[in-house]
Amino acid sequence: MNKAITDGLVLMPPPFSAGLNQWSREDGTPGTATYAGQPNAALVPSDQDFAGCLELQKAETVQRLRYMGQTPIEPGLYLRVTARVKAVAGSMPSVRIAAYAGRANGSAVGVPLTGPSVALTSYGQVVTVSAIIGSGNRQGVDMVWGVEPVYGHFGLDLTGASGGVVRIDDLVIEDVTDVFHRKMIDVVDVRDYGAIGDGSTNDAAAFGAADAAANGRTVLVSEGTYRLTGNFTFNNPVRFDGKLSMPANARLTCTQNYDLNTYAAAFGGELEGFRRGLQTLFYFTDHVVFDLSGRKVDVTGPIDVAALCGLTSLSSRRVLTNGQLSATSSANWDSDTVTSVATYNSSNSTRLTNVANVANIPVGARVSGTGVGREVYVTSRNVGSGTVTLSSSLWGADGTRTFTFERYKYLLDFSGFDNLSRFEITDIDFACSGRSSAIMLPSGGLTFRIADCVFTGPKDRGITSIGDGCSGLIVEQCQFLSNEQGMAAQNRSSIALNANANDVKLRYNRVVRFAHFAVLGGGGNMVLGNHFFQGDDQTNGLRQAGIVFTNTNCRSIVSDNYIDNCWIEWSNEHDPAPEFSGEYSFGGLSITSNTFMCIDVAPSFRWVVVRPRGPGHFLNGFSMTGNVFRAVNGTIDRVEKVDTTQAGLDHDRAVNVAVTGNVFHGISQPCHNPVILSHNENTAARTWTVAAKDWFPFGGKALRALAVMADGPLRDSGNSITYAAPYAETAQGSGGGSVDLKWAEPLKGTVVVTLRSDRPM
Repeated sequence: MNKAITDGLVLMPPPFSAGLNQWSREDGTPGTATYAGQPNAALVPSDQDFAGCLELQKAETVQRLRYMGQTPIEPGLYLRVTARVKAVAGSMPSVRIAAYAGRANGSAVGVPLTGPSVALTSYGQVVTVSAIIGSGNRQGVDMVWGVEPVYGHFGLDLTGASGGVVRIDDLVIEDVTDVFHRKMIDVVDVRDYGAIGDGSTNDAAAFGAADAAANGRTVLVSEGTYRLTGNFTFNNPVRFDGKLSMPANARLTCTQNYDLNTYAAAFGGELEGFRRGLQTLFYFTDHVVFDLSGRKVDVTGPIDVAALCGLTSLSSRRVLTNGQLSATSSANWDSDTVTSVATYNSSNSTRLTNVANVANIPVGARVSGTGVGREVYVTSRNVGSGTVTLSSSLWGADGTRTFTFERYKYLLDFSGFDNLSRFEITDIDFACSGRSSAIMLPSGGLTFRIADCVFTGPKDRGITSIGDGCSGLIVEQCQFLSNEQGMAAQNRSSIALNANANDVKLRYNRVVRFAHFAVLGGGGNMVLGNHFFQGDDQTNGLRQAGIVFTNTNCRSIVSDNYIDNCWIEWSNEHDPAPEFSGEYSFGGLSITSNTFMCIDVAPSFRWVVVRPRGPGHFLNGFSMTGNVFRAVNGTIDRVEKVDTTQAGLDHDRAVNVAVTGNVFHGISQPCHNPVILSHNENTAARTWTVAAKDWFPFGGKALRALAVMADGPLRDSGNSITYAAPYAETAQGSGGGSVDLKWAEPLKGTVVVTLRSDRPM
């Protein structure tokens, strides 16, 4: 670095031969006396050591010589003033560099004004005297001036004995900032080590040499385009004023500043910088986090992460964090749709065979057609055998039929990974803007985590699983904002997320006006503390499911959620043999301590819906306790139902059903199990029929009478008090919803009866 070159500063004073009227006998400021015409000063046109020089006799205690021109000085500039002097007669003085430091208004600045003094010891011996002047208090700086002076009058002083004669060569003032360059700005420029920066020459060797020399300092990639033909690692901090050109499969690793700011500068833009930084994340052992530096990346098309990094498996923790990925307007986001005839046999439940046009069916496409449940995807295809492997079984598609395959496009597509475990995405804003979907999960892997993210306007899906890469999936403290918020609820098709595997945790998310919040195909799910609402502005509006469980024995907890204008649907639509055949039936679901709300819905609206896809199923372990149900702007009939479109439930086999402690507001008919009823008979009778069916959840039967307690005296036909106990005949009447209490004689009175719609285990 040389400011005389880079900033165009004029530093050198003119030679003495240009006139002594430019050289002051005082401090050099305007109006001070000069050496022009002075008897003790003369120009010597020729000297064996100096050529032209000034001959000066020391006549004062301190004989001053100052250039009257203003030599600029500024922060960061370091000047070396040099004088070559020799004694020629008389007493031999000492010599030092000296100066005047001035402000812009000409006033003096109180800073050191003299350098080290050198004594002349013999006649004719040339002695070099110098001093370094600069703003910083650095080793080697003789006169530290700080930042106040803006110019100086430079020269020298003769001190010591007077009367001697000396000759002085022309004064030299030079920029020596580069002497302090290494310590002052602490950079090593790759060009100083041979980098060309023409965009075609391989500069890898020069980069390597610069990085090796840096030794903790910053490597500067100065302006230019530098070609690196293979992987390169910076072991020191690096700053890019220029940019890199590298093959797509070559990785840049910046070990000391691994963030999007660095990679965007290195590759000339956020998108390519993001792609290169993400690529490196999968190979980096020094860092596990790629920080987007809070920046927005405009993404022009789907990013195939596995293809980008050239891997299909990774099980070490990696984190992508802190930024925004924004889908730009582009045809690259358009879905690919293929229609094809294929054969399905439930004995090979996740495979389609004899698939026409199989080569055109993309992996990751959603499958739809008769007998296909929600969120079934293509996990792989075999063109040679004409087969397609599915993420889930089909509940009613046996035979040969036409299927539709629709491949959505995602900002981040991890589907090329056979195994990706412990990957995390945090604090990312997925700005889909109705153009793209957000994340497609890997085909396989464990504990993918997505936290503190915002999904804005996914065109089709927020998070999609096409295989088992959702095993142990964690989605927490995210916002999902639908692109279909202005639509009537029943017309929406976008889904916030789906999962096929077990142990999914959905915690503390906020989900606004999707068709569904989540379609969950595995077991062991925990849906905790979320707020999902799917209403619209319609009066007596229709609604859709918020959470869909597609497994009869879902082993799941739904707790402490705010469930607004949508319902929990429990189905077996991914069962290749949907009729009951000895497996666990609908059980293992606990719905606890939630707040259920609806507004402006039809009276037929329900919050909990069981939808068997085949006959013979029953409730086999279900708990709905401590919830609050409230309907606003109208009432609804009930909170729960069985959707019998394909089949009903076998209520005779219900086991371990607990529906207790719930609060019902705006609900015409609450439900309980067990149910406690007060029954009154005004006329003495031997058989009392206690009707309880409307009170039982899901239209269950009165299978057990647990207790009958007289509420006041029981009286016979003669009005005498009697003490008697009945026996119960259960599952009586229409739908089996009543119990007949049988007495030994006709009685009348009031009893409190406790009934259950399930059998003990």
